[in-house]
Amino acid sequence: MQPFPFITQAAHNDILWITFLIGALAQATKPFTYLLRTGELDWGYLGQMGGMPSSHSAMVSALAIGVGIEEGFDSAACAVAVLLAVIVVYDAAGIRQQAGTHAYVINRIIAVLLKGHPIQNVHLEEVLGHSRTEATVGVLFGIGLMFLWELVVQPLFVR
Repeated sequence: MQPFPFITQAAHNDILWITFLIGALAQATKPFTYLLRTGELDWGYLGQMGGMPSSHSAMVSALAIGVGIEEGFDSAACAVAVLLAVIVVYDAAGIRQQAGTHAYVINRIIAVLLKGHPIQNVHLEEVLGHSRTEATVGVLFGIGLMFLWELVVQPLFVR
């Protein structure tokens, strides 16, 4: 008997690992979506919040679909995953987007007030959240890849 069976269980939890992979893939696409939008390749988007697609939205959507497929869409676990997804997507496209807008305005006010003063500039991070489009694309990205895993790829390995 293993002293920590949860480690083995977590290691075999494909929904957990595929969800992390989908989040990483969503994050990895951000420099390229930025390239398509601006014509410039910015590798800094690999580690930044915001941008297309929302990796947070992709992850929680993938999680909800994966749990639904494996545990049943009528299960309590699926209900928890769906509610978590709704909260995270709302936060990404609503609250954090608004905080980014506030930071933008505050940065402009500080720039005007401190112009010509020897005080060090303060700069608040402006890209905190996502537009509704970025969040929606993240949701579709996560759902699509989890369906691909659950219905196409995984059955190839289970035979």
